[in-house]
Amino acid sequence: MNFDRPHRRLNLLTGQWVLVSPHRARRPWLGQVEKIPPAKLPHYDPTCYLCPGNQRSVGVMNPPYTETFVFDNDFAALLLPEEGGEATGMGSPLLVAEEEAGICRVICFSPRHDLSLPLMGPADVEAVVRTWTEQTVELGAKDFVNYVQIFENNGAMMGASNPHPHSQVWAIGHIPNEPAAELARQGEYLREHGSCLLCDYVAEERKLGERVVVENEHFTALVPFWAVWPFEILLVANQHCGSLPDLTAGQVSGLADILQKLTVRYDNLFETPFSYSMGFHQAPTDGKAYPGQHFHAHYYPPLLRSATVRKFMVGFEMLGMPQRDLTPETAAQRLREQSVVHYKLRGE
Repeated sequence: MNFDRPHRRLNLLTGQWVLVSPHRARRPWLGQVEKIPPAKLPHYDPTCYLCPGNQRSVGVMNPPYTETFVFDNDFAALLLPEEGGEATGMGSPLLVAEEEAGICRVICFSPRHDLSLPLMGPADVEAVVRTWTEQTVELGAKDFVNYVQIFENNGAMMGASNPHPHSQVWAIGHIPNEPAAELARQGEYLREHGSCLLCDYVAEERKLGERVVVENEHFTALVPFWAVWPFEILLVANQHCGSLPDLTAGQVSGLADILQKLTVRYDNLFETPFSYSMGFHQAPTDGKAYPGQHFHAHYYPPLLRSATVRKFMVGFEMLGMPQRDLTPETAAQRLREQSVVHYKLRGE
């Protein structure tokens, strides 16, 4: 098949298609130009509501924390279930709604206002991974929580309200749309083939190599064959496991290692703090067995041509199906070629 011509690719995890139009990569750009993030952030910002010892907008004082710091989101999208509350119907089969309870928390990576994952030390990144794991266990044990979604919005371009490096965890009563769709596809694949979809897929990608960006003993980061975003990454555990709490000590170190190596390449691509939304997909915490579920993460970065030109999902993407110009193979090659030394640390 000629991948230089328009074609579509199937997303094995969702069952949806993406249109790839490589010939459009040469078109001129006269669209919106984004602002470049500040070149240098301070170690501590007295006006930042996430820095140690500072007051948050609701009046709560942050402790003088020295490692990761977790707190309940002051403006949570979910609330604890009401005692004695009852679900009420809408009285019509065409108007369907139900109550959703949950807990939303913020996880600061470090007391340093300027220290993002690619610039942190390996031990500090491992501490972040352990915190994500602890939150998964603690929140997943609550009887009204059936799914724990950990995610990071990195950069104002992706909606981050504060540059202090942090992630979020939402523990929710129902399995959200995207994980539910992936669980269904993975379960279907297991029933039909007798093997795990992502075990088979990552083995195939590691054998081919052309879309692999970085790998170690425990994890592989690759641009998926069906990628939608220009430099999208699928981060997959090499050995079958369902969730963060299933990881061994070696896998925790391996995950920290690959998170850092990947984000360094992201930042080096356009020599700017790279914007993205990232999230882990892991097994639900509803007590049921999900043998087809394979632990992985998605990175969805919007930058397309430079630090100031982003990809927009509009028009045909919103009304038809996703479309991309840069092929996943080209994106993987560009990321793979980046230095392992962060551009801010060169010359040190």
